[in-house]
Amino acid sequence: MGKRALIVWGGWAGHEPEGVSALFAGELKSRGFEVEVSAELEAFSDADKLKQLDLLVPCWTMGDLKGEQAKAILEAVESGVGIAGTHGGMGDAFRTHTEYQFMTGGQFVAHPGGGKVRYTVNITDTSHFITQGMKDFEVESEQYYMHVDPSNKVLATTRFPTAGGPHVPNGPVDIPQVWTRYYGKGRVAYSALGHNAEQSGLPEMKRLWIRCLLWASHAEELTDT
Repeated sequence: MGKRALIVWGGWAGHEPEGVSALFAGELKSRGFEVEVSAELEAFSDADKLKQLDLLVPCWTMGDLKGEQAKAILEAVESGVGIAGTHGGMGDAFRTHTEYQFMTGGQFVAHPGGGKVRYTVNITDTSHFITQGMKDFEVESEQYYMHVDPSNKVLATTRFPTAGGPHVPNGPVDIPQVWTRYYGKGRVAYSALGHNAEQSGLPEMKRLWIRCLLWASHAEELTDT
C-alpha cells in the first residue's frame, strides 16, 4: 500500500497557498502517494483519520485552529505521522497555538529589509538526507528571522543582518532556515524558503521541500532529486 498524505491550504493569499500545495501534491503523487488536498481546516478534525496517514502538510499562513483540530494534529504527529512544510505555510501558521509551535520547532517573527533582499543560504550539514551534497546558494526573497527550538537538528542557516532594522545593534547571527526534529514518534521537517509558487519551483528550494516531505514520511527511497 502506498503512502498517504493530507495537504491543507489557505490563509494569507500572498503566499499563493493553492499553487504551492499543487506543487507539493504533484511531486507526492508522482512518487505513488495517495494525496488528499483540502482548503478547509476542518480536514484536520478527524483524529482517527489523521493517525492513518503518513504525512501532514500544512500550507496555511496565519489562521487559527479550533481546539479539536490542534489536538488531532498534535496527537497524530506524536503517534508517528510525519509533518513537513515551508515558509509561512508551516512556520507562520496558527500563531496563537504555542503547542503547535513547540511541535514544529520554530516560528517566523520578522523579515528585516521588507519583501525582498538578496541573501545566502548556508548548508550546515551535507550528510543529512534533506541537504545531502548541497552547496551554499543565494536567493532573493524574504529572509526569515525565526525564533527556534534549540533541540532542532539544523541543516541550513542564513546570516543576519543583511538589511537594516532594530536587530542590527545585536550584531551578526545565523538563523536556522531548514531543520528536522521529532515530536513523539513523528518526524518534523521544515524549510523557511519558498515565498510563493514561483519561488518554490526554483531548483534548490524545490529539492529541499521535496526531501523534507519524503524524510518526514519515511519515504527517502522515493527521491529522484
